[in-house]
Amino acid sequence: MSESNQIDINSLHHTVLLETENDSLLEIKPNFYRNLSDFIGNLRKQEFDGVENKIKDTMIEMATELTSLLIHIRLEKIANSDNFDISHLLDEEKFILDSHEEQNERIEMILSATISGKSKFLESLAENHKIKKVVIRFLSDVDEIIGADLERYGPFKVEDIATIPYENAQALIAKKIAIKIRWED
Repeated sequence: MSESNQIDINSLHHTVLLETENDSLLEIKPNFYRNLSDFIGNLRKQEFDGVENKIKDTMIEMATELTSLLIHIRLEKIANSDNFDISHLLDEEKFILDSHEEQNERIEMILSATISGKSKFLESLAENHKIKKVVIRFLSDVDEIIGADLERYGPFKVEDIATIPYENAQALIAKKIAIKIRWED
């Protein structure tokens, strides 16, 4: 990539090619995904007619496929390696791996409690999870509901955002009445 950290379709392709040709995790500039996001975002903002618009759409599709391929290749290398250079991980990849670590800890917690006969702990864990609050956005109007925590929620209108118990949120999401959103401070 150039010194200015600018990304274009050729440099993205080159990066993916290098990553696929090497067994070890490559060192990539720390702001790679952010620069890539800027590149794709800028492409999306451009307005063209006819053939130029088709070319733009094809470039966006290529960049999207290459990005997905790069992330999957890098994560697969990490999963299949016992000794990768952690300094080669980008912050966004560390974010992904953090969730894998948490999942493994939860698996061990459930397994340990189950084989240790700690059914009260499992019951408490399940109950707490049912009433754990989740942020959702409504896609349809919904009348007042009684939550898994026996509290009243609503009524809600399309595009309302609410924090409700996990069990209720999952039911609404399954019926395509709402979608889960991430609420970052």
